[in-house]
Amino acid sequence: MSAIELRGITKRYPPREPGLPQLELLRGVDLTVHRGEFVAVEGQSGSGKSTLLHLLGGLDRDFDGAARVLGCDLRAVTDAELAALRHTQIGFVFQSFNLLPALTALENVLLPDFFGDGVPDAERRAREALDRVGLSDKAGARPAALSGGERQRVAIARALLARPPLLLADEPTGNLDASTGEGVIDLFRQLHWARWR
Repeated sequence: MSAIELRGITKRYPPREPGLPQLELLRGVDLTVHRGEFVAVEGQSGSGKSTLLHLLGGLDRDFDGAARVLGCDLRAVTDAELAALRHTQIGFVFQSFNLLPALTALENVLLPDFFGDGVPDAERRAREALDRVGLSDKAGARPAALSGGERQRVAIARALLARPPLLLADEPTGNLDASTGEGVIDLFRQLHWARWR
């Protein structure tokens, strides 16, 4: 079974100035990703990579075409069903990390536990996720005390909390130096979802 099936996806934005045509960022995108695959989407800044990930994560449903993620038709489900899918089945690592500055690393990882039906055994899973990304010793640190690479790894640990079968990462190395970026990519390659089930 495919994890992602896109057929003819087109995404348009309103014109930047009156009288100009709509901006067509994605045009007729077809994509199939099988479970267990590691796929990278490359392109210039502004070419639609983040837009594509937002569509895949159900954060934007204003598009033309057909999109199925983990067997779910993104255009046919209710908002509540989509929220449940995101909560339990999709991990999202945002480009800007989206860590709350007043919370510790552990508390940031635990955030998904406060939504939906919660996450079973959340604190143990959060500590395991921090350990998995090499930050078990930083659980009590706030984001301001962490390096860019460490903040990125906290964001990855948060995405792992519910042990989702699908992980979407928006430019996971965009704000990192080359060495730290390579470490993040290696981390993604080393993740074996079967061991988290």
